[in-house]
Amino acid sequence: MISITESNSFFSKKVNIKKKFYNKELYLLQYFRQKTKIYPENVIVLRNFIFFFVKNENYFKAKRYLKAIRKQLRSKILIIRAENTLIKLLFSFFPDLYIHDIKLDIIEKNNGRTIINVCFLTYEERGVAIGRNGDYIKAINVIFEKYITSENDRFPILIKCEIIDF
Repeated sequence: MISITESNSFFSKKVNIKKKFYNKELYLLQYFRQKTKIYPENVIVLRNFIFFFVKNENYFKAKRYLKAIRKQLRSKILIIRAENTLIKLLFSFFPDLYIHDIKLDIIEKNNGRTIINVCFLTYEERGVAIGRNGDYIKAINVIFEKYITSENDRFPILIKCEIIDF
């Protein structure tokens, strides 16, 4: 069992998103800048998702263009707040959902893998968080595995979505 202090210190870790830009990401970066007049902090293309990370103060301005960008690019576009703490970044990946709780587990059997359980109240909210065929949560896990680094990061992070039992 993990103590509350350990859990709080883990979730308050500073995180960075580090990614190499290839031609497609550079094109999307320029496209997003021309369309919204906002320069994104980062662009990540995974499967059929395109994640644009923007500064917190530009988030709502960028969201106004989301429908038009989705229509033009014909892809699943997400605008995410580029936060610098782990807990805020987790919440920014699920912006329109009510997250009831976030739990931290460290599994020693799986090479000390850190599991973050994001808890929802309804199956509908959990379904939205996971995405069709689990695509969205798989994409988030790839982002955390490949692109997100943190201070003293020892364990890979796996994010799961679950329902709270009352």
